[in-house]
Formats: sequence, structure tokens, C-alpha cells
Amino acid sequence: MSIVINLDVMMAKRKIGLTELAREVDITMANLSILKNNKAKAVRFTTLNAICKALDCQPGDILEYQAENEPENE
Repeated sequence: MSIVINLDVMMAKRKIGLTELAREVDITMANLSILKNNKAKAVRFTTLNAICKALDCQPGDILEYQAENEPENE
């Protein structure tokens, strides 16, 4: 995967849990968990906007590009 989602890192920095973020962003816990665990194949800009607003961060704080030959952060 070339794009890595570091949502779990941002959530830890902001000390917010999955349930609370799901409620604030108005997304199911299952879908938020897919994002958090880096299993998502796509993310809507409206969802990304809501996550950034809730976590008071920039998209680049959550999304990271990694070249194909680099190991993923896990």
C-alpha cells in the first residue's frame, strides 16, 4: 500500500477513543475501525474533513505516502 492511514496515532495524541470519535464524526464504529486499522481502500473527503475537525489536525497528520518498497508503519 502506498498511502498509510495514521489515524490511531492522531487519536492517541488527542486522547480520544474510537467510540467518542465515531460519535463526533457521525461514522459507524465499524467504518472508523477500518480506517484506524489501515484497511480502508478509500476515504471520502467529507469524512476526512470531519475527522480533521474533530481531532484538530491536518489531513497530512493522518495520511502518509510511503513508496512501495518501504515497510508499512504498524
